[in-house]
Amino acid sequence: MTDLRLLGICGALRRGSMNRKLMYAARDSFAPAEFVEGDLRLPLYDGDLEEAEGIPAPVQALAEAIRAADAVVIASPEYNKALPGVLKNALDWVSRVKGGVWRDKPVAIVSATAGRAGGERTQFSLRLCLNAFRPRVLPGPEVLVGNAADQFDEDGRLEPVAQKLLDELMAELRRVAQESRGG
Repeated sequence: MTDLRLLGICGALRRGSMNRKLMYAARDSFAPAEFVEGDLRLPLYDGDLEEAEGIPAPVQALAEAIRAADAVVIASPEYNKALPGVLKNALDWVSRVKGGVWRDKPVAIVSATAGRAGGERTQFSLRLCLNAFRPRVLPGPEVLVGNAADQFDEDGRLEPVAQKLLDELMAELRRVAQESRGG
């Protein structure tokens, strides 16, 4: 069987964000796979823009990346007790693309935050937002990396306890993706 294609979506735009590090740790744990990183630098959703110009090319590219992926991992910080606006905006835009790109797609959610809770509320709110699209969001194990600045070493490696949970989650994501593919 050929390698799977994993799409990584980071809910933080900052290149050096803890969630980007967590997404890359998830990528490494899921390997071997072709890895594609989704770009959330999209215009704000605007029905007038959609009506005048259609679906913007970057939105279409993200939707096609979701469609082409065998599995998706979403790494998201928690902003003001919920998922970040850029991630919600991406979900809103992609929902406008024809064809239900999320339907039955295996999805794992992980989060890293500066606070001690590790993103429980962002994961909860993201699950609610995704529910309408009917992906196969894995229930766990939950990967909630609190005090994230202290949880990665200088080479970007995650501390062992969180890495063990991440490995377990990514193994389950791989299993579900292979099952979905029929292999």
